Amino acid sequence: MEINHRILDFIKEAEIALQKQFEAVAEVALFNQAKMLTAFQSERIGTHHFTTSTGYGYNDLGREALERVFARVFKAEAALVRQQLVSGTHAIACAILGNLKHDDELIIASGEPYETLLGVLGIKSGIEEMDSETAGFRVKVVPLLEDGTLDIESILAKITNKTKLIAFQRSCGYAERPSLTINQLEAAFVKIKQTTQAAAIFVDNCYGEFVEPKEPIEVGADLIAGSLIKNPGGCLIPSGGYIAGRNDLVHKAAERLYAPKIGGEIGPSLMNLQIFFQGFFEAPHRVGEMLKGAILAAKLFDSLGFKTNPHLSDVRTDIIQKIYLNSAEQLINFCRAIQRHSPVESHVVPEPSLLPGYVHPVIMGGGTFISGSTSEFSADAPVSPPYVVFLQGGISYTQVKLSLAGVIEQFTNF
Repeated sequence: MEINHRILDFIKEAEIALQKQFEAVAEVALFNQAKMLTAFQSERIGTHHFTTSTGYGYNDLGREALERVFARVFKAEAALVRQQLVSGTHAIACAILGNLKHDDELIIASGEPYETLLGVLGIKSGIEEMDSETAGFRVKVVPLLEDGTLDIESILAKITNKTKLIAFQRSCGYAERPSLTINQLEAAFVKIKQTTQAAAIFVDNCYGEFVEPKEPIEVGADLIAGSLIKNPGGCLIPSGGYIAGRNDLVHKAAERLYAPKIGGEIGPSLMNLQIFFQGFFEAPHRVGEMLKGAILAAKLFDSLGFKTNPHLSDVRTDIIQKIYLNSAEQLINFCRAIQRHSPVESHVVPEPSLLPGYVHPVIMGGGTFISGSTSEFSADAPVSPPYVVFLQGGISYTQVKLSLAGVIEQFTNF
């Protein structure tokens, strides 16, 4: 891979200007790594935990230890970490649907949810209050304020004695809104707890793990969920998801995944658990590398005249970097350039397509070792105005740097 020396100089200038941001990222990564190390040591993790199990998976020693480590790191009473959870959406579905029954109320407090969740919840886009078509509970969607922040007053006004779950989506998803910081979430949680003790607070934690020093449970959330091929997988875990939080809520989510009255007692570890332990242990460092790459991308494309979000001065709470392009053609070419500069399937040309659960055709660029892994460097976007590409992940900062150099060369005629 030959790189234009002018592009390398351009990147080097950006890196010099970003030293303070990079140092701040390194401090958070060090803090979270210490938290991780303490959890592993406290649970006395050994090679005897790196096992597999078959059949029902009863008394899976390694799986149970892994879940205790997750619970310690996220400051939760319990955790469900399973290979049978095939995506973040699947984990979120089990967490929400397992803790609601007919005639309960669910408040979606952070605006319209991610597209794949609309079908899961049995609701339609653009409607703020409706009954779930799939489960029979009432769903109330609270729009965000004009500046993209939480409308706490409206959230509180929606709470009734039937409200059993109040859900927040930490990351922006495919929306233009800013992602929600831990401080913003905490401010809402405090007000909710003052209003009701009957409703549990749930956070879709996808893309946010280890970006900040605290996680949602530490500031008042009762339940969180996410994917193991995103941040907490450390670019190593090949599949799975997690749910963590209050013991009773985790148990109900496990019953939704498996069977009532059995819950998390079953579930074999068909894949060797060593890679799950190692991936989770490496996650704080990997997330730090992803964040440095995202900050570099923001700096470079801002310098090239493109609108970026988060901007360089913004507090980051997830690994996603949005870059606003000028046309569908530009967006498609950007994703294809990311694919060309990937380690796997660099020869493949991605095409927009309508994927299950999505409203608009989506294009995804990024040849990853783990299929669909957004913890590895990738770019994806719905092919619709305002043509925002969502950049995320990265096995290492050096990989992101090389890929961005290739994208700039082919995308901007530098």
